Amino acid sequence: MTSTPTVAPVAPHSRLRRARHPLTNYHVLLGATVLLLVLGLAMVLSASTVVSFRTLGSPYTLFLRQLLFAGVGVVAMVVASRLPVAFYRRLAYPVLLGALALLVAVLLVGVSVGGQRNWIELGGPFRLQPSEFAKLALVLWCADLLARKAPLLDQWKHLLIPLLPVSLLIVGLVLAEGDMGNVLVLIPMVAIALFVAGAPMRMFVLGGVAVGALVVVGSLSAAYRMDRFRGWLDPESDPTMLGWQVLHGKSALGGGGWFGVGLGASREKWDWLPAAHTDFIYAVVGEELGVVGSLFVVALFAAIVVAALRVALHTTDRFVRIASAIAVGWLLTQTLLNLGAVLQLLPITGVPLPLVSYGGSSLVPTLFALGMLMSFARHEHRTARRAAAQQDAAVDLRSR
Repeated sequence: MTSTPTVAPVAPHSRLRRARHPLTNYHVLLGATVLLLVLGLAMVLSASTVVSFRTLGSPYTLFLRQLLFAGVGVVAMVVASRLPVAFYRRLAYPVLLGALALLVAVLLVGVSVGGQRNWIELGGPFRLQPSEFAKLALVLWCADLLARKAPLLDQWKHLLIPLLPVSLLIVGLVLAEGDMGNVLVLIPMVAIALFVAGAPMRMFVLGGVAVGALVVVGSLSAAYRMDRFRGWLDPESDPTMLGWQVLHGKSALGGGGWFGVGLGASREKWDWLPAAHTDFIYAVVGEELGVVGSLFVVALFAAIVVAALRVALHTTDRFVRIASAIAVGWLLTQTLLNLGAVLQLLPITGVPLPLVSYGGSSLVPTLFALGMLMSFARHEHRTARRAAAQQDAAVDLRSR
């Protein structure tokens, strides 16, 4: 009689163990980033053809530039994912000084776009936006500073100085450019750094009041910001001017239905929706890919946030924990500000959707920061392997 081969039973909770594997976070970060980048390239190609042909004579010029930016960014991401944690700590002060120099330079030699003096001409069609690189500088410098001062952070003077003065200098320089959108990204990054460092809650209450006053004053000090605010509150009151972008963004989202009108078939991009390939590209995503595509984009951002938070929570390295938390704050705040504006939940701030919107100044630092998070995830894996090897060695020694 032939025996029936037995199948080994599946170990219980195997999926849970795989989810807890140290490299899971790395794979999630890599997969979600690549998917968002590819989707962003496809959407830039679709959303930019009309404006690219009208202004540059070819429907593909803006897409080819974005493809170039993506190539540079992917190289930066791959290199960043292989760098050791110690290198990022050594990079903190040079990047900070470089960012401050660029922020000062843009006030002296920068050009104005849309009422904001926040671009430096690089020659030809290329421009640099220093405030985007200031975010990366803030991540590295705050994390290194707070990690080094860890034993002293129970004292207010060590907790706040020099972190708060330097951070306020960066915020002030960006505000001087007229870039309120990126100010609203930078401030939560500083708040998260202080929170992870153990700052008391009363500090955040006072800070929240100060930020609210800053937003009010900043909005009242520039006519174009007041126009954005009025267009957000009541777009129907001036549908051909102040409310035009909001109304057409809603029209694009609502016109896509569940599955969209098809990639490349957007109607709103035909000179109806302003900034279709930059700030309002999510509206084109909703129109062409529908509710399903829009939710897929949100799910990919959520995967990045969850994976990065897992890295921050599981690491024993204080620098990695703080840097990961601040980087999550950067990506999450910018994503929420962009999606909130498209969905008319927040006023239009002009910040791009990370990895999806057109623009190299945003794309390259974002990909580098995600590569850094991947490096931290790999560091977590190496640390876990060393700990397991040490534990096995200890067991062997006891057994002898």
